[in-house]
Amino acid sequence: MPYYFIHPTAVIEEDVTIGEGSRIWHFVHVRRGAKIGRNCNIGKDVFIDVDVEIGDNVKIQNGVSIYRGVKIEDDVFLGPHMTFTNDLYPRAYNIDWQVIPTIVRRGASIGANATILCGVTIGKYAMVGAGAVVTENVPDFGLVYGNPAKLEGFVCFCGRRVSKIIKDNGEYIIFKCTYCERDVKINREDYLKYLNK
Repeated sequence: MPYYFIHPTAVIEEDVTIGEGSRIWHFVHVRRGAKIGRNCNIGKDVFIDVDVEIGDNVKIQNGVSIYRGVKIEDDVFLGPHMTFTNDLYPRAYNIDWQVIPTIVRRGASIGANATILCGVTIGKYAMVGAGAVVTENVPDFGLVYGNPAKLEGFVCFCGRRVSKIIKDNGEYIIFKCTYCERDVKINREDYLKYLNK
């Protein structure tokens, strides 16, 4: 039997999958059919809705709400009190509303109190600033912040902003991180979008 920790105050509904090494803390509510990967840390007062998928090594800080239709890939960081939405036309009395899916790709980080509108994809290793309201897709390694969030540059795997271009091969702009010295390949179209914002 796999080992994981569930605090006694947490509510875990039926048919929930929890990966080995994951920790679920105070007053968390996980709805039926949700899947939580290995080595996740789910902080106090987190809500995980029906059939939500969460990958491995995900860190979810206190007060986060993850609604039905959201998929979180591996190595994602969700900052305190950030939230997702899943309905473009919310009304208290709608009975025929439609879930609009949202995806957070591997290694992305979303800052405290950010709001992610449904139907967007947050790219691999992207960084969403605290308090941002994300209304459109964020490219891989993209740095966005503000309300509405705008593409303000690109970040490395380590999270630091990159600015030193070492190569343009026509398809990718390749940056060298001055902090960890890793190379970061940015899609050329995404880079041009940033330059022309």
